[in-house]
Amino acid sequence: MACLFRLAVAAVVGLEAIASPYCVARADGDSALRDAARAATRQATRYYAETVASHGGYVYFYNADDLSQRWGEGAATVDMAFVQPPGTPTVGDAYLEAFAAAGEVEFLDAARATGQCLIDGQLQSGGWAQVIHFTPARRMGAYRTRAGGRMNNSSLDDGQSQAALQFLMRLDKALEFDDAAVHEAVAYGLDALLAAQFANGGFPQVWTGPAPAQPVLPASYPDYDWRTERRVKDYWNYYTLNDGVAGTVAETLIVAHEIYGEGRHLAALRKLGDFLVLAQMPAPQPAWCQQYNYQMHPMWARKFEPPAIAGHESQDAMRALLTIASYTGDERYVKPIPAALEYFRTQCMLPNGKLARFYELQTNRPLYMDGEYRLAYDAESAPSHYGWQQTPRLESLGRACDAVARGESLPRSPRRRVTAADVQRIIAALDDDGRWVSTYDGEGLVGQPKFARGFRYLSSQVFATNLTKLARFVAGD
Repeated sequence: MACLFRLAVAAVVGLEAIASPYCVARADGDSALRDAARAATRQATRYYAETVASHGGYVYFYNADDLSQRWGEGAATVDMAFVQPPGTPTVGDAYLEAFAAAGEVEFLDAARATGQCLIDGQLQSGGWAQVIHFTPARRMGAYRTRAGGRMNNSSLDDGQSQAALQFLMRLDKALEFDDAAVHEAVAYGLDALLAAQFANGGFPQVWTGPAPAQPVLPASYPDYDWRTERRVKDYWNYYTLNDGVAGTVAETLIVAHEIYGEGRHLAALRKLGDFLVLAQMPAPQPAWCQQYNYQMHPMWARKFEPPAIAGHESQDAMRALLTIASYTGDERYVKPIPAALEYFRTQCMLPNGKLARFYELQTNRPLYMDGEYRLAYDAESAPSHYGWQQTPRLESLGRACDAVARGESLPRSPRRRVTAADVQRIIAALDDDGRWVSTYDGEGLVGQPKFARGFRYLSSQVFATNLTKLARFVAGD
């Protein structure tokens, strides 16, 4: 808390208590710190669940002074809840972590309210859109359980439906499967997700109903001028790997199988692995693309996302394959990875040590867009809103590949142990109202809000991260 900051106290156990229930007195070891962590989780949860929440849901950021302004991907209102992480499901997962650690009903009640928000936002097509609207809006969803609009596009973009489903499944388990509304929403959503899977195992970015029948083909290079031909408006209906779809869908199917034990979820996971094997491009570029048409040619998505080898999505595809191989024990899903790693290591590294987001088909030249969204080979004029280059994860992927090939289990969510010093810092940052207030200093933020330096705000990601760390410390993780 502020008292610790004013005295510039080091974040270690053994502090002198001063005028705050969270300033931990000279330590009785971890037990005193755990008591303080429990108290901090309660106060932070009460503030966020009772004061910040609206309709049980959350957005990304709030004006810390009075909550009068809020933001998700752009300005938001009190009658909007964001599904896309780090929004409503992210906060809900933190409540469940606190409940699992402490067993106190107030954390479960907060999670249940978050779950009801997501139930209210579930679409008739079974998934979720980026935003849930609670008053009439131009893009209001065709909601399953209440009156709404006509938008019925369930989305896998940026983990939207995946995050909602994973949280609701964990909530269903925490409620011992006794809440009929939660259980029904999960069943409806999982049925819809499985129906949206194509015969080849791929998924679209968006679905409104079951996937249409399409041939099962391996990936191949276009036999037409991809620069100018075959752009389509509804690219979201085709096979997609963009924005982490493979990894987040794989994790969703694994959570479903772990909680419900149904063979169909495992079968869908294997089918997804089969698709990733099919989607690897042939030589000379044995990697993956963002988007494929029904002939399994790389295709255009948005105007700045050309048919190309995709550095970011290829790494996600490899990680997803390793996750699937580790969970199923099927070595077929490891086999595509060594050639892809060798290709990126030897042919794709940029002078600055990064990977380009795109590499031109067959020539392998790093590919960008200029300010007019024309294809270019120079990153200097590329629009700043997009990640054109990324830090590679090739070494960690290589180590994981070796481990899985040896039959070792792959940790799905590696996490650093929460230390006493971590907990002291988190408790010290909690103000008297139970808030973690952030101050903007020019850093990049999700949704790219235009904050002035010095602006004080609340962040759902900061709340969820801190609450989760406190809960894990309380639980002894």
